[in-house]
Amino acid sequence: MLLVLINHTRYRMHQHKAIVQAAKNELKRQGKTYQDLALGLNLSESTVKRMFALNAINLERLDQVCDFLEMEITELVSSIERDKKRIERLSVEQENELVSNTKLLLVAISLLNKLSYSEILEIYDISEFESIQLMAKLDQMQIIELLPGNRVKLKISRSFSWRPAGPIQKFFEKSVKAEYFDCPFNASGELQIFVHGMLSRKSNAELIEKIRKLAEEFNSLHDDDSGLPLPDRFGNSMVLAIRPWELKVFDNLRNPGQEKSF
Repeated sequence: MLLVLINHTRYRMHQHKAIVQAAKNELKRQGKTYQDLALGLNLSESTVKRMFALNAINLERLDQVCDFLEMEITELVSSIERDKKRIERLSVEQENELVSNTKLLLVAISLLNKLSYSEILEIYDISEFESIQLMAKLDQMQIIELLPGNRVKLKISRSFSWRPAGPIQKFFEKSVKAEYFDCPFNASGELQIFVHGMLSRKSNAELIEKIRKLAEEFNSLHDDDSGLPLPDRFGNSMVLAIRPWELKVFDNLRNPGQEKSF
């Protein structure tokens, strides 16, 4: 009975989080900011940001947000169902196709980073004709929907990720890893931390959950900043990892029978 109650509580929390996220998405779709919402609800902008960051929006407040957005809560729920139909992960064939064409991969990642068609042309050495061909290919691959005026609607979900050990991940591991870590990580905006210690399985699981939440926060901030002017946004990459591991030269010195399996 207790397990049923816990699972039900988790489901309700997940459902509430999804509705709050839907409200946040609708705010952006309408081109309205946290500041606009704060003025509409007679709150401070910091309070509104905290509400969305912590999913701290009760039913009464959610109703006020919906009034501001001029929509019903049921419409938010419907938008969640639509989002469930979006792509969570590409096929191996789709990822291989992206990896095989550098410009196609570049345009795909640029669009995922919320760059517009005109911004891509301004930044990269890609012709107008070529960029349209590349976006048409991404439309054919069902990654985007190419709209009139070369506008783009992403067909991926918020929880989209590349395939584990798939073509894209292997590409980055082969082509990017050495370049990424060839850096002292002491300049502005850079940080590298390496820690080592002995943890229980429980503590390991807790840290993994916190890493997942931090990744969600990264994605949330990425969405929040997508409306800022391009000069105010910078490509950022964050690598987080944890694993039961011992340096091989140490592991080789273990006595027989002292091997450990997590």
